[in-house]
Amino acid sequence: MTSNVPSSPADSAEKTASFGGAVAGILPSDSKRPKPSWVGIAIGAGLFIICLVGLFTSPTTVVAGIWCIAMMLVLMFLSVPVALSLAVPSLIGIYAISGIPATINILSTSPFHSVSKWSYSVLPMFILMGMLLTSSGMTERIYRATDRWFGWLPGGIGVGTTAAGAGLASVSGSTIGMTYALGRAGIPEMLRSGYDRRIAVGTVIIAGLPGNLIPPSILMVIYAGIASVPVGPQLMAGALPGILIAVCFGIFLIIIGTVAPQLVGRGKGQRSERVQVTWKDRFASLAEIWGFPVIMIVLFGGMFSGVFTPTEAGAAAALVALILCLLYQRKNKPFGKVAEAAMNTVSATAAIFFIMIGAEMLTKLLAITGLAPVMTDFITGLGLNRISFLLVLIVLYVIMGMFFDTLSMMLLTIPILLPTLEVMEVSPVWFGVFVVLLGELGLITPPVGLLSYIVHKLGQDPKVNVGHSISLRDVFTSLLWFLPIVVLFLALMIVWPEMTEILPNIMENNSGGAVE
Repeated sequence: MTSNVPSSPADSAEKTASFGGAVAGILPSDSKRPKPSWVGIAIGAGLFIICLVGLFTSPTTVVAGIWCIAMMLVLMFLSVPVALSLAVPSLIGIYAISGIPATINILSTSPFHSVSKWSYSVLPMFILMGMLLTSSGMTERIYRATDRWFGWLPGGIGVGTTAAGAGLASVSGSTIGMTYALGRAGIPEMLRSGYDRRIAVGTVIIAGLPGNLIPPSILMVIYAGIASVPVGPQLMAGALPGILIAVCFGIFLIIIGTVAPQLVGRGKGQRSERVQVTWKDRFASLAEIWGFPVIMIVLFGGMFSGVFTPTEAGAAAALVALILCLLYQRKNKPFGKVAEAAMNTVSATAAIFFIMIGAEMLTKLLAITGLAPVMTDFITGLGLNRISFLLVLIVLYVIMGMFFDTLSMMLLTIPILLPTLEVMEVSPVWFGVFVVLLGELGLITPPVGLLSYIVHKLGQDPKVNVGHSISLRDVFTSLLWFLPIVVLFLALMIVWPEMTEILPNIMENNSGGAVE
């Protein structure tokens, strides 16, 4: 088998940049995010001024809070970094309502209190681990291994791609960066093997969707901070749903390969360019990625056994990743790779902490304006039960996902929705898994899903499309095949919420109830 995994310095640098640029897909400063035109900026500036006027002339604090939320939305539409989009309107609103003393108090206390929790120290450890694994070249090795082990199945290359995507997205914390790297490797490999172009691009787009549910998930840690729930149980709550949805994608591809083999290069008369894989090749690929299961054993085994707290497990996993990076890159300036990973970690951690400071200021604004209780009363006044409430949220998040990244949606909605969750008898830990999955779904949902356009643009590269024409229509059509699986899985989560409690309960029992 020939594995078309990019290995040139240019490809490696491009992938590292897509990930190292402050956790692509989590932070809004990602270079692939579309920028507004001058006309859009002018319109946005006009709307911002209107919001300012409305704020300072508001008859009540609740109305003032609504104007502040409107300002945040305007700034986000203008691609202003999320941290500033949250912090600036919040500070202006607090000043308009409570004056200079309250504003000074918020500025002097919120930055420290919002990021000084001990449990947040797991964030830089997880980020450093992902950066080191990327620098070590583990991404290419993981894809090569999954490709060789699953390639014999009907739709096997697609199954291997989904498995690699879930694993890579979980350790990198970057759905966009992972998708970009995996697309360069997976799309040409599938096309050369006779896959329908829609199956090829659709598989790559959905491959990373479960990744931010599976530990170590940066989004889960951030949600735990916003919702004030223990980090350990929140991390483990997403593991089983993430693995299950990845398995569902794999089963779907196997079914397609069995029912319509021509779509995966197994039809009559179709000839694949792939070379037969031997058992020697398969075991050789496992030898290349021995470090990856070691990290997973340290991470999961440490937390489940109670030997490590989540924070300690993150530090131990980062140490293993450091050793792996030094070993894998021992002939290629290893300490330079480590230094680069460390610098990227500092940059990404600072950016995430800045966002969390903005979220804290938004929470303070909601408390001062009284907007959160009003929203809770409004939602409960609609007479919705738990299921109908969650169905409405699915529609809301899918629409928001057309315009915002996952973290932006979480920061805007969670502070408002948290009081409502208790009324609706929705577990905050379960809701964290639910909302992260909804956010990832929004990243791929047509007509504005960011990942769809990234993969479409990637598909215009002759090295990726290998002579096939990949249109935007093909990308959207491919998603129509996979999106029903995600929707059905969301329905399963609503009907069977206990799936998110299984692993946290095991971890709590093994640790004697002491979890972070």
